[in-house]
Amino acid sequence: MINKNKIQVNIILRICLLLLACCLFLYSSAQRDTTKKQTINITSSYKPALRNPVKINLSASPFAADTTRPRLAYDIPAQNLFFSYQPITLKPLALTQDTSLQLGDRNFVKAGFGNFTTPYVDAAFSFGDGKKNLLNLYGGYVSSKGKITNQDFSELNVKAAGNIFSAKHETYASAGLQQHQYYLYGYDHSLHNFSKDSISRKYQDFSVSAGFRNIITNNFNFNYNPNAEAHVFTRENKVNETTIIADVPVEKKFGENVSFKVALHADVNQLTNSINNSKITNNLFQVAPEVVYYSDRFTFHGGITPSWNNNQVSILPNIYGEAQLQHNVLMIQGGWVGRYISNSFRSLSALNPYMQDPAFLRNTKETQYYGGIKATLGKHFSFSAKAAFITYNDMPLFVNDSTDGKSFVITNENKMQDLQIHGDMSLVSQDKFTLTAAIDANTYTGLHTNAFAWGLIPLRLTGSFRWHAFKEVLFKADIFTFSGVEALLKNNVEKKLNSGTDLSAGAEFKVDKRFSLWLDLNNILNSKYERWNNYPVYGLNVLGGIIVHL
Repeated sequence: MINKNKIQVNIILRICLLLLACCLFLYSSAQRDTTKKQTINITSSYKPALRNPVKINLSASPFAADTTRPRLAYDIPAQNLFFSYQPITLKPLALTQDTSLQLGDRNFVKAGFGNFTTPYVDAAFSFGDGKKNLLNLYGGYVSSKGKITNQDFSELNVKAAGNIFSAKHETYASAGLQQHQYYLYGYDHSLHNFSKDSISRKYQDFSVSAGFRNIITNNFNFNYNPNAEAHVFTRENKVNETTIIADVPVEKKFGENVSFKVALHADVNQLTNSINNSKITNNLFQVAPEVVYYSDRFTFHGGITPSWNNNQVSILPNIYGEAQLQHNVLMIQGGWVGRYISNSFRSLSALNPYMQDPAFLRNTKETQYYGGIKATLGKHFSFSAKAAFITYNDMPLFVNDSTDGKSFVITNENKMQDLQIHGDMSLVSQDKFTLTAAIDANTYTGLHTNAFAWGLIPLRLTGSFRWHAFKEVLFKADIFTFSGVEALLKNNVEKKLNSGTDLSAGAEFKVDKRFSLWLDLNNILNSKYERWNNYPVYGLNVLGGIIVHL
């Protein structure tokens, strides 16, 4: 019994000790400082991560710059706006001015009448949508009778031009007829009395042309524009001249900055004179290869032009370039270039309609060194200036005939130099206001065959003014002035002609959408200047009429 009791007592003691230990543990936990942060370190090799969601990036990234350089070779059509002065050849009539304010119309008929018994008709019609095909018809007639006996003049022009467009090419063609009637009235009327038939100079030119060009660069980076034209020129069926002109320009691009160009040119001319049974040929063939480099600030052309001028071989330079000193503000230019000027009865008679039938025809060789600047100030004003030293070979000059002085004979100058200064400016404000002016000064020296450059103008000044004062009203003015020209009269008498000035003004008033009224005042100063010796112009010429917009 004693052992059993001892065992029970021991068990009770152990239980009491265990309870006491639990109480002490609970007591010590209650007395711990709970203000201290407890740190639990968990060590694990697993690292959870979220997968990046797939979504569209909407960041505003700029587009890559287009570095393609445009080729500025534009085929500019006839413009209705008066942005530049277009000089025309001088005639016995004072300068004929284009007064048509078309205001965007494609079809119109302009008619009028003036002193010196001057009827005037001009018309233009256009057909087609301009996207797939286009046909333009032009026609005009003007004539006058001066106060001097046989001081008469008439001009007729008719032309048709058409274009057919495809996705990659353009085919174009034209046909025209020009008839000019002049009379050799530049003689002493107190000594001579010529019939009109004997002094008539009636010129007729029938022309056709055609061409084919790409309007989009093909896969091989080639551009091409082969074209040809033919002229049949006659003087009262006594002198006949046939001219065929062909051009084949081709360009191959290498990247965006370099291209190689080749231009083939042929000018075949033959003149037949039935009066003296003579025949004259004047042919010119050229090949012009060149390398062109383009950049944003610099352009360079380098090449040569081998030429066969009536079986005479010449190598002409073709080296020139332009550099921008300030982008779109100031540019300098310079070069060493050469060319041939094709001389034909057709081109020479347009310069001097009172010339005799040519006894010879030679093309003029021109070589020049030049340099200049171009500048744009603001949005509306621009100007340019250029100086050139030019050498001419076989330059045609005009001298009075040795009998009665009423006509002009061509004389040839083998070689001469010209120091030429040119300047021009323009002030343009949209299509509301336009002011342009140009000056050309020529100093002819070093002549081998002649004493002076007979018939060539040393100094000329041209200017043009257009102002759309209101939506329906246009005012305009033009001026042409030149210094005295050296002339060689019969019996080798030298004479310097007086300087001349031709000032013209005009206005046009649009009555409604269909009708407009126009008025021209030509040679307001009533100057009887002579561009060619013994051929004074008419003087003050007043011309007015109506325009019908169809």
